[in-house]
Amino acid sequence: MQSEIRRKLLEAFSEAKGDYVSGQKISDVLGCSRTAVWKHIEELRKEGYELEAVRKKGYKIIKMPEKISANEIRIGLETETLGQVIHHYESVESTQTIAQQLATQGAVEGTLVVAEEQVGGRGRMARVWHSPKETGIWMSLILKPKIPIQQTPQLTLLAAVAIVQAIEEETGLSPTIKWPNDILMNGKKIVGILTELQAEPDHVHSVIIGIGINVNQDLNHFPEHLQSIATSLKLEKGEPIVRAHIIQKFLTSFEKLYHQYLIHGFKPIKLLWESYSISLNKQITARTLSGTLTGRALGISDEGVLLLETEDGKIERIYSADIEINA
Repeated sequence: MQSEIRRKLLEAFSEAKGDYVSGQKISDVLGCSRTAVWKHIEELRKEGYELEAVRKKGYKIIKMPEKISANEIRIGLETETLGQVIHHYESVESTQTIAQQLATQGAVEGTLVVAEEQVGGRGRMARVWHSPKETGIWMSLILKPKIPIQQTPQLTLLAAVAIVQAIEEETGLSPTIKWPNDILMNGKKIVGILTELQAEPDHVHSVIIGIGINVNQDLNHFPEHLQSIATSLKLEKGEPIVRAHIIQKFLTSFEKLYHQYLIHGFKPIKLLWESYSISLNKQITARTLSGTLTGRALGISDEGVLLLETEDGKIERIYSADIEINA
């Protein structure tokens, strides 16, 4: 009951778009007395919200808590589906594991799992993803697309485009994408994406996109072996970033691209992805499970496969590899 009241109260502030909300309006929305309104406002203050109260105008939120909360993400979220159901945790082994469990239990499409800390975060090829508390964005998004199983890797590339757009909009920074799922700033990794499936040979049950974004880490938050290859939005921008705003903008961008993708296919996403790619037309080395290939990265196919032209002019299709851009 209390959480439902909190949700309605924060929705009223969200709809006001930064303007004041009168005490009477809050009273009507919550179905309570004006005295009770004051108590609910005080509860928000205890949670870390800074509110301004002006006589005859009402209340408005001046500053939200530093912590990410489901309520903070919902305030100002302009999506129809994505992020409308949020599961927030202080500390988890991995948001991917929880999202997989929720998907198995019938979670609706767009369900988001967010944690302040992961103690067992993982990336591609079973690598560890370093996820210190209250510094970054550690989240997993559940999708239920009606697409053939062979097309699901395209959603990783779609997610990369949505993240780049969100970072650009919120910070003014200009990240680049290194195929298949690394987002870089000045050559250093800032985002990792891990896509996993729950599927049968002929049917996709769910696609779970795990995303780790280094947001407010200082250099000493990274282990020594990562300090030369990883960075954060704060380090690049020179000031702290509101994590909830990045999540909101990502969800908004992803939802628009996802709708476009389901109607028009991958080609519009492909063009956007290539516009952000750092490896296009560069000499690269691709380390695959079956060997190492060197050549020029031509781009990606309409299926999202990396196209590499070797020295003898042969076009190789790379489905999975670690990519290194040659000097």
